[in-house]
Amino acid sequence: MNYKLLHIFRNTPFGRETFLQSLYFCKTINAFPVAYIPKSDKFLMYFPNDAVQVDLDHSYLTSPKSAKKHAEDLFNEMGIKPMFYKPKNFTASTLPDVSTNFDYLCCPRSVSDSSSKIGLGYIGSKVRRIIKHATFPVLISSPVFKPWTSISVFFGGSINAVNALKLGLKTAMSSGFPLDIYTLKEKRSEDYYEELINKEGIAEPVSQLSRQWHFYKKSDFDTMLYDVPHNSLIILGAYGHGIIKDILLGSKMEQIQSTVTNNLLITGPNCSVSL
Repeated sequence: MNYKLLHIFRNTPFGRETFLQSLYFCKTINAFPVAYIPKSDKFLMYFPNDAVQVDLDHSYLTSPKSAKKHAEDLFNEMGIKPMFYKPKNFTASTLPDVSTNFDYLCCPRSVSDSSSKIGLGYIGSKVRRIIKHATFPVLISSPVFKPWTSISVFFGGSINAVNALKLGLKTAMSSGFPLDIYTLKEKRSEDYYEELINKEGIAEPVSQLSRQWHFYKKSDFDTMLYDVPHNSLIILGAYGHGIIKDILLGSKMEQIQSTVTNNLLITGPNCSVSL
């Protein structure tokens, strides 16, 4: 299947790092990256239950004459045929409608108003809404280009955590990289989580593809984050129970994104993953 990732291209040094990350991600899992070079600092994404207006900072409009050439150079550097997205519909003359008919979307790392101040671009709280309504996983890239050589799934037992684990298994199969699972037990035994994946019918692929399953006490969240390899892609669900309860509405997501420099691949409540 030809999976496609949409990347909002920013013609700046930080934007170059983020785009290289998208290109590496796609090359690693055999997907196709599609670059969108915005001509305005706003666009709309229509999801089944919501329309999200994404507000970009002005850096996304830097040097428009050289943007496509710079993007093409990076495509070529990674040995990938350049593909560009051009909106066909407009809600207003300066408000294009960007398709949500993609398999992945790459967002900047700024997931809150406060973190946007570090200059990596501003999408802010809109990322929460995108993840909440998206039917595809969202890749939040590391601050600079950081190749990953393993996969770390945060598994807390919720429906979204199961989706994240399935996505981790798919990513392991397509990339050939090893998979590790990290769980905060929350007063439950290890057998509980093993029985859960049995019920979900994914015990066999977990056994075949996972390298190690790490269990931690709930109070050891910081220790778990430190133990995750720095060059690992972290995959996690959102809006579930367990390790990531209210992750995009509370402090856990901020703690993760401000503590680790890993790339994050997030599945929201409307993202369904099948093996």
